[in-house]
Amino acid sequence: MQGLTVGEVARRSGVAVSALHFYERKGLITSHRTSGNQRRYDRDVLRRVAIIRAALALGIPLSEVAHLLAGLPKGAVPSREDWRTISSRWAETLDQRIRLLQKLRDDLGGCIGCGCLSLTQCAIFNPGDAAGQRSSGAVLLMETTENEWGNPEDSTELP
Repeated sequence: MQGLTVGEVARRSGVAVSALHFYERKGLITSHRTSGNQRRYDRDVLRRVAIIRAALALGIPLSEVAHLLAGLPKGAVPSREDWRTISSRWAETLDQRIRLLQKLRDDLGGCIGCGCLSLTQCAIFNPGDAAGQRSSGAVLLMETTENEWGNPEDSTELP
């Protein structure tokens, strides 16, 4: 079985070749090599890439996507039931995120929008001065920067 070339997968999935290589390095998709050492993908990779794209559109971290995809049968196209399981899990995550965003929206009146991230009374970023208990200075800014540079696949999480 020859399989699909990386270019065919890129064209059919709407994802750049470099993104496919990235997903493979992260263990989200797999390929095999031909006798001529050319990379080939089985057809199930198209469904897996569609799931990855849906997750990214929803802000689901790739680490969570990897965990869910690891639970699927290897080499098999994810079934409708697999998708129901994955989507119900994401629905819970999105519901939590929606509740948090609604709380943030409702608490905006208490924020003066200065961006200092060090207010002891900031109900949005620092309720109860939790950051002040961990360190001094712009704690939240530093933690957010470290997360963005240190672990980009989980950077969709709020500080």
